[in-house]
Amino acid sequence: MPFPTQQKTEQARTRQRRPTGMGGQYSRAMFYLLHRLHWPAVCEVCARWPAQPVCADCYSTFAPLQHRCPACALPMAPGLELCVRCREDNSPRWLARCVARVDYAYPWTDLVARFKFQQQPAWAHQFALWMLQAPEAQTLLRQATLLVPIPSTAERLRERGYNQAWELATALRRHSRSHARTLPDLLLRQPQSQVQHTLSAAERQANAHQSLTLHPGHRRALQHQRVLLVDDVMTTGTTLQAAAQRLREAGAHSVSAIVFARTPAPGSVE
Repeated sequence: MPFPTQQKTEQARTRQRRPTGMGGQYSRAMFYLLHRLHWPAVCEVCARWPAQPVCADCYSTFAPLQHRCPACALPMAPGLELCVRCREDNSPRWLARCVARVDYAYPWTDLVARFKFQQQPAWAHQFALWMLQAPEAQTLLRQATLLVPIPSTAERLRERGYNQAWELATALRRHSRSHARTLPDLLLRQPQSQVQHTLSAAERQANAHQSLTLHPGHRRALQHQRVLLVDDVMTTGTTLQAAAQRLREAGAHSVSAIVFARTPAPGSVE
């Protein structure tokens, strides 16, 4: 089976392939300028004016810094080295460390949806700035020698015109002044053969692993690298673990991950 269209090519043509309606182009350009120039705007949560995209009060309310498990990025009590779930989990851990900035809950679910599904890639700028405030985020970016976004399928790239994980990776590299190399098409993604939520944990891992492949032209570039995977949302961690497994088995020295939002554990109280 041929590989999907290389993501590097897709990303290089991102702006040419996005919808070209004048209204859409104008709104995206203005949104980007407001973010970059820090002009006053309405808070996207409480509608207060003037404000940054999310005002200081809303940000402090909905994005408190939390002590998180370094293995799965779920919140945990201070003083613990691993959360209870990870201490009891005997499956292989391919990720050396995982960092998340916020819980995937209101209002971040709405803002991520705009970023991901509503042609608002400029949110990557603000999300990256927030991600860099997470404990250990700056350390991971300093240590990384290779930044790799979780890939989209070729079909998703055609639909959206961009991979939101790649937008985050480039914004993180720019704002952190990281010297890490970026490879948008190091990992390639095929559509998964089965729906993840119908499978057991082991089956989900196998299904995700099967859907990810390594670009054959980059195998040598991966050797002995400290890879940092980038994604917008971590749900169960299955995809990140599968990606890390692929990279470690192909010769990466270590693999960690950074995401903007982490889905709360089942049964947790919001």
